[in-house]
Amino acid sequence: MIDFEYYENLINERLSEKRYVHSINVSKAAVELSRLYGGDEDKARLAGILHDITKETPLPEQYALIEKNGEALSFLELHNSAVIHQKSGAAYCALRLGIDDAEVLSAIRYHTTGRRDMTVLEKIVYTADLISAERDYPDVEIMRKLAAQNLDEAMLYAIKYTINNLVSKTELLHPDTVECYNSILESKVK
Repeated sequence: MIDFEYYENLINERLSEKRYVHSINVSKAAVELSRLYGGDEDKARLAGILHDITKETPLPEQYALIEKNGEALSFLELHNSAVIHQKSGAAYCALRLGIDDAEVLSAIRYHTTGRRDMTVLEKIVYTADLISAERDYPDVEIMRKLAAQNLDEAMLYAIKYTINNLVSKTELLHPDTVECYNSILESKVK
């Protein structure tokens, strides 16, 4: 039995009010998407609550968590701090919280960049992060509608949106994001 109240209290202590509300909303959206797409609701809820647990942690502490977890940061990650929290968050959950569910850790680990051949849980958390109730970016309503109809179409739209946004600002593209995009397109051809 997962003690969701414990994890909600933990993120309430670790995160700003805005980020706490976001995490709770992602958790709720992940549960809703799990119901639609046959995902594990408890795992989706947990990954949703914890997905941003290190988002506001100082970078040196995030780097230390990642290293202690046996991973390294790529050049791209060192020059794009927006994606580091997914690795450090998974590391924090494994090392400090003792979470050993590989699916939950992976959903946290790839909630920002995506990756090739994502699992249903990974797609659910990735999408839930983009459609949570407080989100108000351009196209969020399109994303919400797509998420309710077809998870892969929602993922494809989200990744195209992200890639276009990064390219318009002349920012680096994470290779996992490119691989995620290609993987979804390849699955349509198979």
